[in-house]
Amino acid sequence: MNLAAIYNAIGPAGCALVVVGCAGVYIAFRTYFYLALVWRNFQHGFLDLENTGESRCLRNNNSDNPLIAIVRDVVKTHSGHSQDIRAEVAYLFHRNFEQTTKSLCWLRLVAMISPLMGLLGTVLGMVRVFQAIADTATPDPAQLAAGIWEVLITTAMGLSVAIPMLIAYYFLLLKFKGFHIEAVEHSYRALELCQGAARPVRVAAPAMKHGVVDTPASCPVSPEPESA
Repeated sequence: MNLAAIYNAIGPAGCALVVVGCAGVYIAFRTYFYLALVWRNFQHGFLDLENTGESRCLRNNNSDNPLIAIVRDVVKTHSGHSQDIRAEVAYLFHRNFEQTTKSLCWLRLVAMISPLMGLLGTVLGMVRVFQAIADTATPDPAQLAAGIWEVLITTAMGLSVAIPMLIAYYFLLLKFKGFHIEAVEHSYRALELCQGAARPVRVAAPAMKHGVVDTPASCPVSPEPESA
């Protein structure tokens, strides 16, 4: 079956649905594998940094992982306090995951326009049927069947593209929102670690006994001179 026969069978709307569906599948798989790679690198990188002395504060970390970059920037900005962490993480999350946000928007667009494109194919198929009826008093059944075929196949194609894309969109969206929650939690955790590392060690004051400083045995108190 050559391309011309396929085009005649599914019509222009069907061909457009094929292109849109392939684009949606590519976006969905690319976004999924990207988020999986980011999460795996974040788990290894962040847990390693937690166990490495002063570098656990992430100030000197140059990782290109978006989640680690968010935690690092939050630590740099809020190293002295922990206020407005959620607002700061929301801004950094949007900035570091801008491409992923765009991909999810495109995936949602594919899921939304696919049924409409199927409906367009339905309308074009019906136009083809009525045109065949209007052209001849006794229309060819083959022409009518071709038009009805286009009506049915484009409707089915539109739904076949929209349903999986909608499932993929909400699956990736939930995973993406989970990243935001993890970024907030690990930002608070990193701040606590850094503030704990920077807290000065207090020297205990010498003990008092009956109002007199209890000195250690290695430093005996000099006896007072006897009065004459």
